[in-house]
Amino acid sequence: MASQRAEDARRRIELDEMDRRREGAAAQKLIDAFVEEARAKGLSTEPLRAQLLDGHRAKTGKHGWYLNASQSLAIGENGEYYQLVVPGGLKERLRGVTLEPSLPPLHVGKGGRDGETGYLREFLEWRLKAG
Repeated sequence: MASQRAEDARRRIELDEMDRRREGAAAQKLIDAFVEEARAKGLSTEPLRAQLLDGHRAKTGKHGWYLNASQSLAIGENGEYYQLVVPGGLKERLRGVTLEPSLPPLHVGKGGRDGETGYLREFLEWRLKAG
């Protein structure tokens, strides 16, 4: 009985991961189209800065387009999806942080309460319109 529950739990985890990868692939197609259109429109990239949990900002060495007003999400110049709120303190403020791209979601901020939730497509369209 316990081994069956463990197997069921393992299978649910596998299915969830498959769903995340499938969603990520669909979201990446939207991002790739965004990057192509942003370049065609001549939208310049800018240095991306991460927001540390203490509220300070830190350099990242990456360039791209911010997707929201709080600058907590961005698309890198090569189509990477970045979540820019990261742990860190004084050392990161001085030295900067290394960003790792995340698997992009189709629904940004799902379950969040910061008011910046919605569909990735809408965030990308907003950014293209904002120039």
